Amino acid sequence: MPFPMIARFACVAAFAFMLAGCAGGVGPVSYDFDPDLPKPHDYPVNGIDVSKYQGNVDWNAVAGAGVKFAWIKASEGGDRVDPMFQANWNAARTAGVARGAYHFMYWCRDSLEQIKWMEQNVPVEPDALPPVLDLEATPDSRTCRRHLEKEPTLVEVRVALQEMERYFGKRPVIYTSVDFYEAILSDGAFSDYPMWVRSTKHHPAVRYGSRKWVFWQYQADGRIPGIDGKVDRNVFHGTEDQWKEFLAQNQPQ
Repeated sequence: MPFPMIARFACVAAFAFMLAGCAGGVGPVSYDFDPDLPKPHDYPVNGIDVSKYQGNVDWNAVAGAGVKFAWIKASEGGDRVDPMFQANWNAARTAGVARGAYHFMYWCRDSLEQIKWMEQNVPVEPDALPPVLDLEATPDSRTCRRHLEKEPTLVEVRVALQEMERYFGKRPVIYTSVDFYEAILSDGAFSDYPMWVRSTKHHPAVRYGSRKWVFWQYQADGRIPGIDGKVDRNVFHGTEDQWKEFLAQNQPQ
């Protein structure tokens, strides 16, 4: 239902009917989304991704704001676990928010070791979303400033994806930023995996061309009820019925 006129002025018009989070203080945005392409609010299934930086999340409030799914940081490298993972994992499920775990790839450690570490810290649960492999270049890392060469990187990524699918029993989702995509994945590598893309100023078609995507991270400084401070916001590429189909496809038969 459209918000009252006063609420429309309190929130960005383009996002006025997205999530009840607008009433929670969504500030002005300056995105230059493309006029002839769909906007985030054209996609009805909304989600977030969280880590320790969101602090203690009130997942009931998040669910009440219309959030349907959440990607939750679980692990990084071969020795780091997000301290909020277990609390977020359990509370999101209790609140009825579909959730999946993601692993942040560290480019100075064996990829198989990394996924084995993820396996030690993420439960295998039938109702979970597929696991996510977070692929980003990290030139500013304090401990790993490795220059990524395409072919060796693709080998490492494939090892990680295959192990994730073997262990969790679901085809993993690949998260990618534009720079990593352009350098490593833009020629169609891993096109048989679901893609979660980051694009905060344009529709994914502008930055990723014809590459198919399933999730779009469109905002890094969103605000919604249940979270103090900023949070990444995402949409699913499809209708509500297609979302239900996606969930069903990732349940045990």
